[in-house]
Amino acid sequence: MTSPRIGVIWNPTKSDRDVLEEAVTLAFGEEADVRWGETTPDDPGRGVAAKVVEEGCALVIAVGGDGTIRAVAEALVGTDVALGIVPQGTGNLLARNLGVPLEGVLPALEHIRDSEPHRIDLGWVEFDGEEHAFSVMVGFGVDAQMLVETNDDLKDRAGWLAYVEAMGRALAGTEMTDITLQLDDHEPEEVRGHTLLVGNCGMLQGGIRLLPDAVLDDGLLDMLLISSDGALQWLDTVRSVVWDNGIRRMIGNVDQAVSTDSTTHVSAERIRVQLAAPQMFEIDGEEIGEVDAFTVRVQPGAVLVR
Repeated sequence: MTSPRIGVIWNPTKSDRDVLEEAVTLAFGEEADVRWGETTPDDPGRGVAAKVVEEGCALVIAVGGDGTIRAVAEALVGTDVALGIVPQGTGNLLARNLGVPLEGVLPALEHIRDSEPHRIDLGWVEFDGEEHAFSVMVGFGVDAQMLVETNDDLKDRAGWLAYVEAMGRALAGTEMTDITLQLDDHEPEEVRGHTLLVGNCGMLQGGIRLLPDAVLDDGLLDMLLISSDGALQWLDTVRSVVWDNGIRRMIGNVDQAVSTDSTTHVSAERIRVQLAAPQMFEIDGEEIGEVDAFTVRVQPGAVLVR
């Protein structure tokens, strides 16, 4: 039987092609029919991925960080072409949530080779008249990127306390804003907060689950609103993230996200957000500028992954 044609889309700032070619040969054999596509600042992956799909690739492997993975995934939406992930970024959040090995290129390729394909949801966010896909999370405020980039030395020495320290630094610089929030077809409601995150998956580095109910294939997006104001509510937020929705969740004492006075967890298929003041916004950890309104929606089973 002829092996399926494979496309490899790689970010040259993250990986060396010679190393990749050697690993691909070891994982898929010397007879593998491989088409290569290199990302550029103008095309972070969507265009080159679409090109290898047109060339008949049944499997497209994205090699890079979460931005590269997201761009390649966009090109595969609605097709039967499978996405493989070789994580080479800082956070590698989608890879973590999918259980992809993080310790090297070859283990990730072997995981792709040996895994059964399955479909995952994709999120879409619309603002300023344009819509963008996301695989992990979007939002503003004390975001996942802050936690992803928590001091590694402190994390090694102090474990969960590293996230407490990082969250404390970030919360000290945030300001509350008025938010009009609409979930699905419910009536809009007025809330206040300094952080609003909507995610397709919720596990970050160190096993911390910022969105503990988020599942990649449940047809829902999960939202976290943080409204802590002052030291006591900040401690309540930290306790909620680290203890209620972290450690207790890991040891099996909690099976559903716990909301508190300063943290609100909800799930929906579509979420509309209007802000009283523009906020710096991020998509999968990438800062894209200020927005004052956005709408997110889920596309169930949008991408086939291996």
